[in-house]
Amino acid sequence: MNKSNPYKEAFLWNEEYPKPGLKVRYWTGVREGEGKVSFTRTKANVLGDHTAVLWVEGESGCVALSHVEVERP
Repeated sequence: MNKSNPYKEAFLWNEEYPKPGLKVRYWTGVREGEGKVSFTRTKANVLGDHTAVLWVEGESGCVALSHVEVERP
């Protein structure tokens, strides 16, 4: 099994998107349907040494990077 490295995921996200305020589409549960659109509040970081996450406006908890995609114009 090839397990991803959450620190590398967060690092690569932050390299590509260095500032909060990015418009994203995200899913808080199963990645189905249209998801929600909001803006990032933080840079990506690692939660509990196992999941790359970030926080978005309108959510009290973090969202896994696997459930976030950048909203392109």
